[in-house]
Amino acid sequence: MRILILGAGRMGSFFSDLLSFDHEVAVLESDPRRMRFIYNAQRMSSPDEIDAFAPELVINCVTLSRTIEAFDAVLPHLKPYCIVSDIASVKTGLAEYYAGCGFPYVSTHPMFGPTFANLGNLMNENAIIISEGDHLGRIFFKDLYGRLKLNIFEYTFDDHDRVVAQSLGIPFASTFVFVATMEHQDAPGTTFRRHMKIARGVLSEDDYLLTEILFNPRTPGQIERIREELAELQRIIDRHDAPAMREYLGKLRKRIE
Repeated sequence: MRILILGAGRMGSFFSDLLSFDHEVAVLESDPRRMRFIYNAQRMSSPDEIDAFAPELVINCVTLSRTIEAFDAVLPHLKPYCIVSDIASVKTGLAEYYAGCGFPYVSTHPMFGPTFANLGNLMNENAIIISEGDHLGRIFFKDLYGRLKLNIFEYTFDDHDRVVAQSLGIPFASTFVFVATMEHQDAPGTTFRRHMKIARGVLSEDDYLLTEILFNPRTPGQIERIREELAELQRIIDRHDAPAMREYLGKLRKRIE
């Protein structure tokens, strides 16, 4: 299959490496510095080069803020049969865009990042495939993610953003609060060190990714839940209410069982 990848960032490079030995791959990237580690794939710097390549699948790996812009730039150069796809971490607006673009589409979200995940062993990582869209496109990504041993889930566009707000929005926001309020520890405890390891991993991610997750329209509601829980915990602590604390801890332990 002829596959065009938009963007040569972390995920674009990952998909290029992953697919280039089984498919004919081209990468479109306007920044030549990002092309340094692209190999076994055709390099493109202008959408005009797409016509001759005639891709059968486009994988849009640019940042969320540029996803639709990148699609708009390449759609005039695609054949009607070409499947367009994205791996965006937030799907807001994409369902409407795909409905009007005139091309078959598939939308997925590999829920791991090259910074945080072991790309040599992804069997404990997850991927979401949006249930709407082109059947053959979904089959392609099911096969691809299956070969990576990813745990695959199917959601609608709306359900995806709800799940992401919970599974990424809450941990990211909680990590930011931890870092913002912590003080340097000369002799940190085990729990503190573990939180620091998580914080360093999260903050090593691309700023655009972190922003995309927190700007998900579903995330503010999750942050409000954090505020409510902190307020409840503050009330228990202020009152030194040991029975209430035991009840609160019991509630938490039930939630993680």
